[in-house]
Amino acid sequence: MSNKKVSTLPIFLAFLCMGFGDVVGPMVSLAKETFELTNFLATLLPFSGFLMFGILSIPMGIYQDRKGKKKVLLIGLIIALIGLLLPIVSGMYGPIVSSTSAELHSKFYVILGSILLLGAGATVLQVSGNPIMRDVSAPGRYSSNLSLGQSIKAIGSSLGFLLPPFAAMAGMDWTLLFPIYAVLILITFGWTSTLKVEEIKHEDEKPASLVSCLSLLKNKYVLMMVLSIFVYVGAEVSMSSGIPILLKEEFGIEGFSLWLSWALFFLPILIGRFLGAAILTKIKPVKFLFTTVILSIVGVLLLLFGNTVIAYTGIILVGLGFANIFPLVFSITVDKLPERANELSGLMVTAIVGGAFIPPIMGYVADSISVLWGFLVPLACLIYILFSTVIASKKTTVI
Repeated sequence: MSNKKVSTLPIFLAFLCMGFGDVVGPMVSLAKETFELTNFLATLLPFSGFLMFGILSIPMGIYQDRKGKKKVLLIGLIIALIGLLLPIVSGMYGPIVSSTSAELHSKFYVILGSILLLGAGATVLQVSGNPIMRDVSAPGRYSSNLSLGQSIKAIGSSLGFLLPPFAAMAGMDWTLLFPIYAVLILITFGWTSTLKVEEIKHEDEKPASLVSCLSLLKNKYVLMMVLSIFVYVGAEVSMSSGIPILLKEEFGIEGFSLWLSWALFFLPILIGRFLGAAILTKIKPVKFLFTTVILSIVGVLLLLFGNTVIAYTGIILVGLGFANIFPLVFSITVDKLPERANELSGLMVTAIVGGAFIPPIMGYVADSISVLWGFLVPLACLIYILFSTVIASKKTTVI
């Protein structure tokens, strides 16, 4: 086995931990029930979790340019671990404890703080993880490995759907997620700290700065792709948080709505990402991106206008379509300007803040009209990404 292949293993494990930040999706329905929240208030969890992407990404991209991707990756793991320890030391680590209204109120704020730090850790991991995959990948394998990394990230995300029902069957509650995540992060930290990474440098590469990062937004192509990341992440978080609520309130699925949500949405994402890693060895990324976006739009339309079976089919199609949008947009953009990889990574990970702002819009629509029609919000996001994809397919150079 080559050194390149060996080096990717702990990085793939870091992608698994990166997925823990997506726990805010299924946690919306869990917190809504536990703390008796409205749809809008429940979406404050993704707001808290994804807010740090908008605050930390560019500064960490600049810091990374000076100190290296591996060091930043380790910092991200430490921050996420601290976030997971907050609820654990507050007594939220699995056992069911009856609480008064005041205690529930206090615990909700602990969870918000925990998700804020977990989001900060995921931010740093995204800033470092996506470009470091380029350093450890064999030539021509970056897009494929990034899709595979996102597949493994989806496994980490899936734990937020799969573990709470198992915890309930064992007489525990969903906070069992926190100690399990903490152990996995500790293992990843230990393995990654021993990794030797030869970071790729370009002769014409200049030190990154806040000005150099923001100046990239003057490039219309870069701005368009950054906005695509913003609306995509907002759409994905809206779907992952809205589907369990939809299944419960519109289709009457009780008890196992998280498992069904995972089977309908995240399992197709997981399968689609593994398939995408193979497909990308055969066709150009931009053509594949166009196909996945069209598939996602068709899926949302089936969800909105179909009966129960057709709606379930629509959710599956959305999952398959969503599977590769993020790694495709990211890798297509970085491959256009590889010498600006750190700055682009900072900008594009900043755009993940879309996961903070778009779900509350969906929550507001759901409270104002219905949970079902709230899915018009991710549909609008996908239409923008389709427009961006068409433009990207016509550009051979970045101007």
